[in-house]
Amino acid sequence: MSYPSVARCIAGCPGRLSARQLNLRAVRHASSVPENAPRPAASLSSAPCTRYTAVTHPEDSSSVPRSVKAIIDRSAAYVLPVYARPPIVLSHGKGAYVWDTEGRRYLDFSAGIAVNALGHSDMGVANVMASEAGTLLHSSNVYHNKWAGQLAELIVKLTQQEGGLGWETGSTHPPQGGTSGAKVFFSNSGTEANEGALKVARKVGKARWAASTGKSWDDPACDKYEIVCFERGFHGRSMGALSVTTNAKYQKPFAPLLPGVQVGRLNVIEDLDKLLNAKTCAVIVEPIQGEGGVHAADVAWLQALRKKCDEVGAVLIYDEIQCGLYRTGSLWAHSIMPINAHPDVITMAKPLANGYPIGAVLMRDNVAEAMTTGSHGTTFGGSPLACALGYHVLSRISERPFVSNAVEMSTYLSGRLAQLPRWFPSILQAGIRGRGLIMGLGFKDGSQPGKVVQMARERGVLLLTAGNDAVRLVPSLNIGRTEVDMAVDVIESCLHVMQTQ
Repeated sequence: MSYPSVARCIAGCPGRLSARQLNLRAVRHASSVPENAPRPAASLSSAPCTRYTAVTHPEDSSSVPRSVKAIIDRSAAYVLPVYARPPIVLSHGKGAYVWDTEGRRYLDFSAGIAVNALGHSDMGVANVMASEAGTLLHSSNVYHNKWAGQLAELIVKLTQQEGGLGWETGSTHPPQGGTSGAKVFFSNSGTEANEGALKVARKVGKARWAASTGKSWDDPACDKYEIVCFERGFHGRSMGALSVTTNAKYQKPFAPLLPGVQVGRLNVIEDLDKLLNAKTCAVIVEPIQGEGGVHAADVAWLQALRKKCDEVGAVLIYDEIQCGLYRTGSLWAHSIMPINAHPDVITMAKPLANGYPIGAVLMRDNVAEAMTTGSHGTTFGGSPLACALGYHVLSRISERPFVSNAVEMSTYLSGRLAQLPRWFPSILQAGIRGRGLIMGLGFKDGSQPGKVVQMARERGVLLLTAGNDAVRLVPSLNIGRTEVDMAVDVIESCLHVMQTQ
């Protein structure tokens, strides 16, 4: 089966490069050798790197220039203070690197929180953005535009080809009937995608209750509205998404939240019979939890969850906002799993347009049929610009050479990280969490991940924390071996400093 290439996305524009040329250039930019080049990557080392023990990007108050402090102070005077940010101001980026206003370079191993699949300042993304912004930037959903349908088709056909949502790899037969087998709703973010998925599931629940009772779906007696979520899950910060994000730090200030939410434990099969019942309309889970600590759901547990959802007539939602779209080496984190571990709905966002805001909900036809004209909507979602960018990015990151490089780099990164718990057993938990290019290092002391993230940043590498005990690595999907080596060398140096203090 052939799919629309990025060349068609930019057809008719003189001087545009092919998808492969763009990807090759992006990889070269992502892999430009930094000033402090790490050791050669021919083989794994027998001892941790200690080259980066010294601070090169200081953040103490005495080191912050007046010009940087002025920018930060101005922001503090006018911007809502909901973020804890370090005293640096980023000015530009290229490939896997960003620079601050003082000219200091950082290796970005966070990719804008798993967003910049193609890295920073990608030429192809910039060209599509300029072209579409000068053609038709926004028109609202009062009218059709050509890009929304093309991007939706690409998402569905890639899912058919690569497996997921009830399709076996390479299948074109619609799962559980329907026309194309699936439908897409476009939003502006992952949070909005999850909100949309929960709304769809609520409406499906009412329809199924009505069908089973012979009553009207809007009968006040309808009690099929409960939602099941799981500990450590993160689904967003709006009121509905927050209601299924069971972190007291996030929830308590905004209680009471959405009623009818039941909370279970990831990978605990014996909980499922108690959690799901005839009142359950939806279950939402991340196949690999990102924000909550990079914990993966077991295939056997997902199979049991799928079976229980079928028994009680609940819609199964997989939040693949962080782990989907090739971050694990396959289109969806669940693509490689048996069909009886597949969901009814997939939510996505982060890398879809490489940083331009877009989210989407992909649902089976037998779920989508509950949604009629006016039952959901958005002003900005599915705009010509967002969908043109999404089409461009997804066309490129789905190319086999691109995916193969991501898988190769994942294997190499995993191999290097696997040495760390053996070298630093007093600091790190055993094993490496995650899969593909979403990985986590578990710490024995919950106060240490934040310290390591700061120490790495002070040595020119940007990392993230996850949950209450992990450091998260989610680099661009076109990352190179040079960047993997530098990132892990810096982590090893930070752990060495921490161990010897």
